[in-house]
Amino acid sequence: MRLYAIETGNFKLDGGAMFGVVPKPLWERTNPADENNRIDMAARSLLIEDGERLILVDTGLGNKQSDKFFSHYALWGEHSLARSLNKLGFHNDDITDVVFTHLHFDHCGGAIVRNKKGFYEPAFKNARFWSHKDHWQWATAPNVREKASFLPENILPIKESGQLNLLDDSKTPLGFDVLLMDGHTEKQMLPKIEYKGKTIVFSADLIPTAGHLPVPYVMGYDTRPLLSLKEKESFLAEAVEKDYFLFLEHDAHNEMISLKRTEKGVRLAESFTLDSYFH
Repeated sequence: MRLYAIETGNFKLDGGAMFGVVPKPLWERTNPADENNRIDMAARSLLIEDGERLILVDTGLGNKQSDKFFSHYALWGEHSLARSLNKLGFHNDDITDVVFTHLHFDHCGGAIVRNKKGFYEPAFKNARFWSHKDHWQWATAPNVREKASFLPENILPIKESGQLNLLDDSKTPLGFDVLLMDGHTEKQMLPKIEYKGKTIVFSADLIPTAGHLPVPYVMGYDTRPLLSLKEKESFLAEAVEKDYFLFLEHDAHNEMISLKRTEKGVRLAESFTLDSYFH
């Protein structure tokens, strides 16, 4: 097995929304805001090469939305999913499996593209797409709070393609298990991967950036924030005890981190890249 960090693009989100009730003078210490109160965000995917399988975890925002849509998110940088794959010698057609932690647009938008005729189709024509069955139901009949994050053009073509596969527990046929979290959205899946003697957890929106390590630092986007607090506290206790590495999907400046226990709780120990640590 070999793992690769895949940078699909950068954007910005409102810092207040990203940190909920936490005052700006506290969260800005780790996540500085621009003049519009927006913080730097990544949409970082993980590529898992395991034998004949090439598994992609999440796909970023994609590029099929309108300029007006993207203007709300202040895209920046030169990264794209296709360029990042090509840099490693891979092509979209090489992907055998795509795992969605959940179906918010910044996690699944790159899985569907608009073809030359204007129709939506999978960007990965040879892949099986994986979602949790309860999350799929949640996303296709969205509540008002999340409706703007579950875009039909990102989700419905996945099923129409015939490539959709639904999971119903934490076990997967992909060589790793997932941790199921319900605070951010129903049945968010966090891949938990054993790699070269270490356990790596793709922390998705449970811990989107290193600045979100303090337990009360919960996003305003979470549908069940009190549950997020419990899930985070329990996960971080296990993660520091068992020396997990966290792969950060949304931190534009920290790709992977290790943890340490302090008087204030679990905090950042070291920040590094996947490639620098393992290769």
